[in-house]
Amino acid sequence: MRLATRVNGKPDGELVVVSADGSRCLPAGPQLPSLLAAMDDWGAATRDLEGLAQRLEQGEGHTLDPASLMAPLPRSWQWLDGSAFQTHADLMQVAFDTDPLNPERPLMYQGMSDRFLGPREDAVFASEDGGIDFEGEFGVIVDAVPMGVSPQEAMKHIRLVVQINDWSLRAYAVPEMKTGFGFILAKPACSVAPFAVTPDDLGEGWQDGRVCLDLHIDWNGERFGRANGREMSVGFHELVAHAATTRDLVAGTIIGSGTVANGDYAEVGSSCISERRAIEIIARGKPETSFMRFGDAIRMEAKARDGASPFGVIDQKVVKRG
Repeated sequence: MRLATRVNGKPDGELVVVSADGSRCLPAGPQLPSLLAAMDDWGAATRDLEGLAQRLEQGEGHTLDPASLMAPLPRSWQWLDGSAFQTHADLMQVAFDTDPLNPERPLMYQGMSDRFLGPREDAVFASEDGGIDFEGEFGVIVDAVPMGVSPQEAMKHIRLVVQINDWSLRAYAVPEMKTGFGFILAKPACSVAPFAVTPDDLGEGWQDGRVCLDLHIDWNGERFGRANGREMSVGFHELVAHAATTRDLVAGTIIGSGTVANGDYAEVGSSCISERRAIEIIARGKPETSFMRFGDAIRMEAKARDGASPFGVIDQKVVKRG
């Protein structure tokens, strides 16, 4: 099942169910005005949403205008981002010239959740001096998760999967890390691809709590990376269990994988600029690739082996505030 949120003048938008080819939709109706509302009672909501999905399969539905779509969850109660790709962690250590981390538990921080940018929305920044960087990753949306849940039980609470661009301002990252507190300046609002899909909709692309799809990233029209999500050191179910170690997780919590990265980065490329800079440091002693400039465009699209695009496309431009 594939879900999206359409602009309707309200902060949470209008929840719609989308056809398998992404061309048609049916509104969820006043009983399910938004995806956030649906997450509050996912069991009951699923029955209604699946009924609409069946009607779409039979040819019903209205034409879906991609330009009308917001992030599937335009805002939520909580956004927790992990760092579950060891290759990314190793390269960032080089990029930032920091000591290696050897955590006993998965790495995770709590970020901005009161707003997620839509897939075609401009990314607005005050200055290029912040070191504007994109970060391609995947995420999951959970229903209510009880404190102390096991990874096996946590898998049952993963209801939807999404594709994310976790914007970062690198000039602020290391100073904020050194304080021992979480990110504030370094982590503005993330962007989310238009469609949230149920794990079963990914087929073989969902294995052991991992999104096993290539994430194609193009920067200013040139291919930058196509890393696959299969190399997570811990799966999403383990990230969910970690987040719920000492607290319940409210329905609608979004948990990210961290930047998708593969060990064969020389072949598949990277999912953020900082990784490429680290690779350049390793190879030539200094970084050569600059961070993003105003007017730059970024495009992200996860693809299955058959060419299917389950989450749709993030396609944005970087613009100056005002």
